[in-house]
Amino acid sequence: MNDTEIESKVLARFQINQCVGRGAYGVVWKGVDKHSQKIVAIKKCFDAFRNSTDAQRTFREVKYLQALRGHENIIELLQVISSENCRDLYLIFEFMATDLHAVMRANLLQPIHRKFVTYQIMKALKFVHSAGLIHRDIKPSNILLDAKCHVKLCDFGLARSVKNASRLMTDYIATRWYRSPEVLVGSTNYSTAVDIWAVGCILGEMLKKKPLFPGHNTLNQIEKILEMHGIPNKDVIQTLTSDFAEKIFTSVEVSQSSSTTLTKLCEGESVETLEFMRQCLHFVPNMRVSAEMALEHPFIIQFHRPHKEPSYPKDCIEVSRLNNAMIRTWQTLLHH
Repeated sequence: MNDTEIESKVLARFQINQCVGRGAYGVVWKGVDKHSQKIVAIKKCFDAFRNSTDAQRTFREVKYLQALRGHENIIELLQVISSENCRDLYLIFEFMATDLHAVMRANLLQPIHRKFVTYQIMKALKFVHSAGLIHRDIKPSNILLDAKCHVKLCDFGLARSVKNASRLMTDYIATRWYRSPEVLVGSTNYSTAVDIWAVGCILGEMLKKKPLFPGHNTLNQIEKILEMHGIPNKDVIQTLTSDFAEKIFTSVEVSQSSSTTLTKLCEGESVETLEFMRQCLHFVPNMRVSAEMALEHPFIIQFHRPHKEPSYPKDCIEVSRLNNAMIRTWQTLLHH
């Protein structure tokens, strides 16, 4: 069976309408559940157990989404179906028509939409962060949208528990343009503030209509951030908790001719927009606004409904790292 073929037991349950996406980890189809008539997204994960990294990513996505189920701004994982070959895996999600990357590319967002999207992302992050998790891959393509501009946060394969923050850097591979300064300089002790930085980058992209910091590599990414923020002093550098930060900052070249400021970026926007951007893109991680506090910020206060912005109701979520034996056990359980 090739990657684009669907097994008979999946076809027996779902009517496949069209392929809607394909990437390194799998292919996604739009379909209909023949039992409930609900429109779904069917993601086939290629050879999900071929190595520990892929198995771990898939395992975490499944476990985290199962634990976070029920929040209106987090994608719902409806079902997990193992393949007959015991290698591939089918993840069945609620269907969303598009993502923020496609919507921005089509230039469809009005100012009210930017606020509503930002509000919903922060509402989802309040729930995720209160569960003791860092998403670590907040970017436009992971912000799903429907025709009414309702947001669903997806792709939790890179999410990690705050308790394990000191071990995160070994496998951090999220999209460079949305990485925070502390991640870029190799901090091994970062926090949920990395997600807030990414939200600031996304809002800037919605305002500017192009990526805010489109670095070609890690050093160039740092250079673009410093063009806006300037070279940090030693006290600020220490807040990034990286042994390499000072050396990196002294080695990069900052172009003054291409530099901009948040004030220039937000020219023509409200004072509230500028202040919100400053609080998300603060260079010092612990000075960035929290998701919970962001929901009360004047920029998005018009959507603020405390009773609809829950924190995670249980203890913090923690998913263990799988060893080879655990991977085989999980694979066997799924198959049966």
